[in-house]
Amino acid sequence: MDDYRAWLLEVWPLLVSTAYIGGASWVTVDAVLRKRHVPSIIGWVGLAWLAPVVGALFYFGFGINRIQRSGTAQALRAAWEERGGPPRDPRWEVSSEAFAARQPDLAGLEHLGARLTRSPLLAGNSIEPLCDGDEAFPAMLEAIAGARLSITLTTYIFDNDPTGREFLAALQEAHARGVAVRVLVDDVGSRYTRPPMIGLLRRAGVPTAAFLPTRVPRLFRYANLRNHRKLMVVDGRLGFCGGMNIRHAHRLRASPASPTRCMQFALRGPVVGDLQEAFAVDWNFAAGKQLVGEPWFVALEPAGQALARGVPDGPDADIDNVLHLLIGALAVARRRVRIVTPYFVPDGELLRTLRVAALRGVSVELLLPRRSNLPFVDWARSPQLPFLLDSGCVIHLSDAPFDHSKLMVVDGHWSLVGSTNWDARSLRLNFEYNVECYDPAFAARLEAIIDAKLEGATRLNASALGSRPFPIKLRDGLARLLSPYL
Repeated sequence: MDDYRAWLLEVWPLLVSTAYIGGASWVTVDAVLRKRHVPSIIGWVGLAWLAPVVGALFYFGFGINRIQRSGTAQALRAAWEERGGPPRDPRWEVSSEAFAARQPDLAGLEHLGARLTRSPLLAGNSIEPLCDGDEAFPAMLEAIAGARLSITLTTYIFDNDPTGREFLAALQEAHARGVAVRVLVDDVGSRYTRPPMIGLLRRAGVPTAAFLPTRVPRLFRYANLRNHRKLMVVDGRLGFCGGMNIRHAHRLRASPASPTRCMQFALRGPVVGDLQEAFAVDWNFAAGKQLVGEPWFVALEPAGQALARGVPDGPDADIDNVLHLLIGALAVARRRVRIVTPYFVPDGELLRTLRVAALRGVSVELLLPRRSNLPFVDWARSPQLPFLLDSGCVIHLSDAPFDHSKLMVVDGHWSLVGSTNWDARSLRLNFEYNVECYDPAFAARLEAIIDAKLEGATRLNASALGSRPFPIKLRDGLARLLSPYL
C-alpha cells in the first residue's frame, strides 16, 4: 500500500498535466473548427487554458452543440411529400420579384427572409395582438374548447399553477372528446414548479413529449439548447405565437405574486401552416413520431390582408436566422425603428448595426425594463447603453410590472413578433420562433401598443448611467464579459 501511495504521489502531477494539456488542446481544435463566432472561440479557448481541466469539462458539458436536426427535418419533409403534409397553395405565395415590384424599398429585406427561411412570403393573413394573459389565455382556452380536429402546443414554461391547471383541464377535455392533441414542453422550463406539468399531462392521457430531458434540471436552468418557442395551432387553421409562457404571472388582473406583462398573437390564414410545420419538426425530433396529412395540415384560405412568414431559429439548420434578419431590418430602415425586449445583451455586430442606424439619421427607440427577473443580465446590459445613447438612440426604461414583450417595428411597415430576446442565448443558443409581417395596419397597431407602454416609462440619459458608483460600474463591466453566454 505504501508503494502504491508513493507511486500515486509521483505520477499524479503527470496525469493532471496530461489531462490539462490534452483537454485544452482538444477544446482549442474543436472550437476553432466548429464555432462560428470569434468571441465564442476566444472565450472557450481562454477558459480551457486558464482553468485547468475544469475548463475542458465545462466546454464538454455546455459548449458542444449535440443537436443536428437537419436530417430529422429532411426525413419529415420526404414523408410529407409522400403522404401529405403542409399544403403549399401557390395562389398565396408572393415571389421576391412580385414583392420588389410593389415595395422596392423593402425588397432586400424580403429577399433576405426568403433566403434565410427557404420559404416564400404568404399573402392573406390576419394577426391579432393579445396583451398579457388577460387577453391571450381566454382566447387560447376558447380555441381549445372549440377544437374539432387537432391541437398542437409547444411552450418553454408550463407552470403548475391556476392558469396551468386550467390549460391542463382544457387539453384533457379536448383529448377525451376525440381531438388529436400533442403537447411539447421544454424539460427545463416544465420544472419551474412542482410537480412538473409534463407528468400531469401524461397521467391525464394527453400525448406529451419533453424537449431534451436532463437529469439535473435545476442545475441546468440556464443551460443552452432549450426550446423557447411558444406556439399553438388549433384545427390547423388558428395559430398562436408570441413570447408568453403558460403561467399565472401573465394574468395581471388576478394580482399574481410576480406580475409579468407579455404579448401573444392570434394568426389566421396561410401563415398558420408555417407554425404547424415548425411544431411537426420539433415533435418528430422530441417524440420520434411524424405528423403528416390531416388532421394536422389542412387547406388554408385567406383571412386578412397581411403578408407574413414564419421564421424558425435555432442552433442547428436555422442558426442565426433571426440575428441576420434583425441586422437586415436595421440596414434598410430609413425613418424609424422601435424595439421592445425584456433582455438586451446583443453581440458586437448587432450593437454596431444599431449604432450605425442611429448615426445615419434613423430614429432608433428601445423600451427595456428597468429591472428584469434576471439581475445578472441587467448588469451586463448597462455598459452597452452609453454607446447607444452617444449614437443618438433613445432608450426608455419601464417600471414594474416586468415587461416580457418582444416587438420590433421598422418604418411603420415591417414588424417582427415572437419569442426571441436580444441576447446571445436567445439569438444563438435556444430554439425560437418569430413571424415577420409586411402590413402597415398591423404595424400601426403595434406602434399604438408601444406608445401605451411608453406612457409609464422613463427616458434614460447618459448622466444617470455615468453617475453610478464605481463598484456598480465594475460589477456591470465584469458581468458584460459573460455576455456571449447570457
